[in-house]
Amino acid sequence: MNYFEEGFVWFNDPLNWTNPGGLLDRLGEHLVISFWAVLLGCAVGWPIGIWLGHRGRGGGAVITVANLTLAIPTLALLTILPLTPLGFGKPPVVVALAVFAVPPLLANAYTGLRSIDPETRDAARGMGLSGGQLLRQVELPLAAPYLAAGLRTAAVQVVATAALAAFVNGGGLGQIISAGFGIGMSNGGGGQIVAGGLAVALLALAVEGLLALVQRLVTPPALRVRRRRAQPAAAPAG
Repeated sequence: MNYFEEGFVWFNDPLNWTNPGGLLDRLGEHLVISFWAVLLGCAVGWPIGIWLGHRGRGGGAVITVANLTLAIPTLALLTILPLTPLGFGKPPVVVALAVFAVPPLLANAYTGLRSIDPETRDAARGMGLSGGQLLRQVELPLAAPYLAAGLRTAAVQVVATAALAAFVNGGGLGQIISAGFGIGMSNGGGGQIVAGGLAVALLALAVEGLLALVQRLVTPPALRVRRRRAQPAAAPAG
């Protein structure tokens, strides 16, 4: 029996799902960690990106911050942050993953607001809308697909990377993989490692599919039609 067959056998054992520290417990931990990390990333990335995009300034700063943040290894943050007052456990994992989530949220928020046709802004100002009304009633609704795209990218990245939380006793599905290595490849650990990896991959695909649907729902029908019409024209250039 190879490791993939052992992984499917491990999946089909109900005790591996329901036992304390089993798949259901670790899945719940994984979702909680990912949720708070993405929420923290949104609280940081979206306001800054929206503000800069609304003002039409800071594009270079957005790119620089996004690139610098992406250059920081998540594993390095997970190693360093537990040595701070955050300690070991879930808090340093949430902060490290939130840093990883900020670049796509920030960049897409800025891009979404700057992609709005200037004539649309001028028409709104001509109707007497203030800066705040312009942002709430015109810019944010039109930028919603970009915000959803940033959320989609960040969430999938966080869910996939949260498996590293096992390195600092942060819980999540990575604990299943880590426990498999502890058991040993020759003692059935290989199947558990495969099962844990498949669980992370399937969860990331589920999040991707769900948020892809959300992105479609928040995209105004007129923009959907425009994108579908633009696709055939863009194909020859590719």
